Amino acid sequence: MFSRTLGLLFWMAVAGIAGYWLSPASGPLLGAFAVCFFTVLKDLWKGQKIAKWLRQDNVQDPPNFGGIWGDLIDRMRRILREQIRKTKYEQKRLQDFLLAIQASPNGVVLLDAEGRIEWCNQTAALHLGVDSKRDLMQHVMHLVRDPVFNKYFSSDDHQTEVVIEGRNSSLQKTFKLSVQLHSYGESRQLLLTRDVTAITHADAMRRDFVANVSHEIRTPLTVMSGFIETLQSLKLETDERDRYLELMSVQAERMQDLVNDLLILSQLEGSSLPSSNDPVPIESFMVGIESEARGLSAAQLQAGEAPQILNFESPLGVQLIGASKELHSAVSNIVNNAVRYTPSGGVISAIWSQLADERIQFSVVDTGPGIAPEHLPRLTERFYRVDRSRSRESGGTGLGLAIAKHVLQRHGGELKIESELGKGSRFTLIFPASRVLNAGQSHKTLG
Repeated sequence: MFSRTLGLLFWMAVAGIAGYWLSPASGPLLGAFAVCFFTVLKDLWKGQKIAKWLRQDNVQDPPNFGGIWGDLIDRMRRILREQIRKTKYEQKRLQDFLLAIQASPNGVVLLDAEGRIEWCNQTAALHLGVDSKRDLMQHVMHLVRDPVFNKYFSSDDHQTEVVIEGRNSSLQKTFKLSVQLHSYGESRQLLLTRDVTAITHADAMRRDFVANVSHEIRTPLTVMSGFIETLQSLKLETDERDRYLELMSVQAERMQDLVNDLLILSQLEGSSLPSSNDPVPIESFMVGIESEARGLSAAQLQAGEAPQILNFESPLGVQLIGASKELHSAVSNIVNNAVRYTPSGGVISAIWSQLADERIQFSVVDTGPGIAPEHLPRLTERFYRVDRSRSRESGGTGLGLAIAKHVLQRHGGELKIESELGKGSRFTLIFPASRVLNAGQSHKTLG
């Protein structure tokens, strides 16, 4: 700046001397004015070039000026470069932040002061049934037409969440969403959504489980209490008293079976997975199960009824690697269920077979009444019954299939259920090849 001032004074002096030679009276003043005028014009021209450069936002191609203008351009270039770098960095951070929100399993909706959607991630769009692009700046209450949500949104108390039905709910399956509003910024709101279908389903199952256990225990207890009161208050003949005691014994056995099944489920859920237990020979293993099934079939046969036909086939020399007690519980539950629900004269076939991929399966086929398709997905739920009255008459606890499913999962297998009304059912336990030991094979410890 100092050198520029000295240069201007120098040229003014030169122009003044030259003007003095031309016109001693006014020449020096006109010469100095002319130098100032042309300097101003030159600076205006350079300023216009710099302004044009800035308007074009072309930082990489600035005007080539020297002196103070060159220094100014260099400083401006450094400032612009730093600003561009910071802008790109902030844009990158914002993009990463938005990608993180997009990847969130929970829904996020940004609402302006009027309740209009400024932005939402795909999870929220799926939860609420909105389009993340088409529905921008639409009021959220116009898109989410749920009475519970509308009442919650209109209220001033948003300290707690509310549960509404998801947009994808149908008659076959209901989705539950937890939604909550949070204030931020200048009167803006953050709407968070969360899929709580599994949680509400688990909570409902817990309530049903407690209710079912209470009911299953209360029924035999009520019967036993009535018999005890009768025995205490009335003088009965020996035959009549023995009949009452026998009925009490049946109810006590029913409660014992229920408690045993509950304990088995608890042990299955709390114990480590079976890995290197001794191999279980299927042929000898099935002897006890067949005897138990034939005894159950004979016990429920009424006078004048045709007996059930039971067929058992077991492979020779094949062993299953796993927990013997668990396997016995799963297989016996499947067989005994078929015996309980197949009418007199019906046919029950329990067959082991090996598949082409070396897996082994155990199938129980009966000629019972069959099961309607809508009940099949829920059969392995605890205490789920297709016909409650028929189940209680047969003496089942409602936990057999749940136990079988747990055992199969712990052994890496699967349970398949096929049924047709009026024709019967097929229950199949499939065990992986890693759990099968054929004759002549050496026993490999499972990891």
